[in-house]
Amino acid sequence: MKIRLLLAAAMLSAASLPALAQPAPAALHVGATVTDTAGGTVGTITAVNGATVTLRTDKHEVPIPVGSFATSGTQVVFGMTRDQLNAAVEQASAASQAAFAVGAQVHDRDGALVGTVAALDADVVTVQMDTQRIRLPRAALAGSANGLVTGATIAELRAATAPAPATH
Repeated sequence: MKIRLLLAAAMLSAASLPALAQPAPAALHVGATVTDTAGGTVGTITAVNGATVTLRTDKHEVPIPVGSFATSGTQVVFGMTRDQLNAAVEQASAASQAAFAVGAQVHDRDGALVGTVAALDADVVTVQMDTQRIRLPRAALAGSANGLVTGATIAELRAATAPAPATH
């Protein structure tokens, strides 16, 4: 679920990519209250990990790039209201879940086609990769505009599913 929420956060702040190399301002610290541009509370920062801030709203914990926040002294401002952020996370999560379907394409983290979904259940997605079927934990995949994405490369998947060498 966290990977899906991370994808949602990335969609919310695509314009912040150049800011990723910058360290988090001091105002972005655990426990800081984040407000919207009208002064309404959006949530509280629960973690700061490099270029990502985790913001807890009344419904979700959302990882958001540091560049998505404006700071002035100790004040932290986010460009969406709490309700807008919650709605965006829920919409992204629903879209991600809709991508889990038999026949959906699965791509690796570099965008290369791994295969297609042959079967799925609540915990496992079976992917037809070349002439073999591989089973991946559902949590290892995330929905995208092009189907599903796994964090592994094709080479890593092949290495992990290769038969063990025979011992003599």
